[in-house]
Amino acid sequence: MSKFIDFLLPESPHGSTIERTNMSTPSPRQPLRRRSLFKVAGLGAAGAAGLPVISACSDIESNSGSTQATEGFDFLPTYKEFPLPVEPNLVGEPPNHPSGFTSYPEPVQAVAEVPSGSGTYELTVPIWGDTPDGDDPYYGTVTETWGGTTINLRHADGNTFADTSVQWLKANEYGDAIAIFGWMLGSHSNFTETVVNNFYNLTEILKGDIAERWPLLARLPSSSWGQSVWSTDIEDPDTAGIYGIPMGFTGGPGNAVMYRTDLLAGANLTVPTTIEELLEVCRAWSDDANGKWAFAQLDWFVGQWFGLGGTDGWNWDADQKKMVNNVERPEFTEMLEFRRTLWDEKLIHPDAPTGTLDAAAMQKAGTVLFTQDNMARWNDYALQVKRGEAEGEINPLPPLGAKGREPLVYMNISIDGWTFLNKDLSKEQVEEILDVANWCASPYGTTEYELLQYGVEGEHFTLGEDGSPVYTELGSKLVQAPMNYKNVVGQVQTFLTGDPDVVQKRFDFHASVQEFGAENPFAGMRIEAPADAKAAGQTLWDQQNDIAYGRAELSSIPDILETYMNNGGEAAREYYTEAYKSVHGE
Repeated sequence: MSKFIDFLLPESPHGSTIERTNMSTPSPRQPLRRRSLFKVAGLGAAGAAGLPVISACSDIESNSGSTQATEGFDFLPTYKEFPLPVEPNLVGEPPNHPSGFTSYPEPVQAVAEVPSGSGTYELTVPIWGDTPDGDDPYYGTVTETWGGTTINLRHADGNTFADTSVQWLKANEYGDAIAIFGWMLGSHSNFTETVVNNFYNLTEILKGDIAERWPLLARLPSSSWGQSVWSTDIEDPDTAGIYGIPMGFTGGPGNAVMYRTDLLAGANLTVPTTIEELLEVCRAWSDDANGKWAFAQLDWFVGQWFGLGGTDGWNWDADQKKMVNNVERPEFTEMLEFRRTLWDEKLIHPDAPTGTLDAAAMQKAGTVLFTQDNMARWNDYALQVKRGEAEGEINPLPPLGAKGREPLVYMNISIDGWTFLNKDLSKEQVEEILDVANWCASPYGTTEYELLQYGVEGEHFTLGEDGSPVYTELGSKLVQAPMNYKNVVGQVQTFLTGDPDVVQKRFDFHASVQEFGAENPFAGMRIEAPADAKAAGQTLWDQQNDIAYGRAELSSIPDILETYMNNGGEAAREYYTEAYKSVHGE
């Protein structure tokens, strides 16, 4: 996984529902002055860097980066309202403050007439942990219920999926479809090239009114489909098309640092509200000699505590009127000083540099206090406690700031990723897979959602005392934990669901962080950096970790800045400057 993202696009240790973001550190600037969408869509490798226009008549190949509009298209599926089977108990202000259910409704059927299918397809998906038994009744029941189409799952190691998928795609050895999360794109030198060379262009099948055959796909947010558009010729907006089936559309903070409330209270410590207080809690709780550490690892999350946002680490500085990278800012040094303190004072696990620790398991065992994690684990932990598999409770730390600065919270208003279909499929085969995707898009409160997300009642889940599904041990391992059909496509609306207490707490947490949300200066655009900038970013990430883990000194920060700028950073500055001006004007 490329760390060119610079503290912004965190990767999931589990791979469940990772949420990514492209936000900027808030800064005073002139009000938004958006140019025409045609202008935005036309800003590509040539427009941004004076490079030759990419040919659209054959496979494209370029490492010069691309900038793609994600809105303003007239060929997306026509949005048609699909009535929700039941209204949520908690009504928020989506997307950054999603609504939630604190009680489980009596599910109703969403797809009245299921198209019959007889095809067999292979879908490659990442997995974190053990590969589930493919002969379990879950798969057969789902297959029968959605109409008979067989989709065999090819599970591959999620820890290496991003990198190995590059080779699978080059060799066309990924089956009929592949699921790729947005945070995996950094491993591909030019993902636009990958998309248009390998995947099926769905535009002619999906454009316009599709509600008669696929009513739930027609109800997906138009922004989901817009974020699934790429162009064969990024200089020509007319070559844009839909190449992916969008996964879930989510908003609000997708990640947090979770702490064991019982362990904190047991040590007579209070929840920190600043970075300085956090450091004192870490010192008070850690005991390296007796196998206790504040953190098992802390890397991708820590940037926001020091105001280090930006798209790929780039922020527009209104005072200097230029793009500035995080590595050029004094807060970058502060962040590394904090990380180095954790290491020098043995407040973080000694094996943190390996990146192989199971932080969630260590927190469950009580050997670490804090974990950086996806917010989905909040609910997962509560369910483990109810099943008697874990003790205590976890909650997210509130937004933290350093040196009296206002906290920053990365908000995610994007889809999690895509299911891409092989371009060698026939139109009829694609339509059959879309039939399955339509079924999978059924929202919370439907029988389809219940089967897809929880499995077969009595085998994979039971109804608890409050009437809501509770995974059995088998269901937790086979349905809940691994990625399967749950991620083929997003649901028509995303809600906070699960343990009622956690839903209420997460709903309240979302409300409490709204004022700290980072801005996105590139809204309506997808920016893929040039290959040399990605490579320089990876080197920068490695050098940061060298400093954080004692392999290099803080005094080497000027050297890593120079290395970054000389090996792709300055070119990236020009690239992002042009992209920014295309949205905001000169």
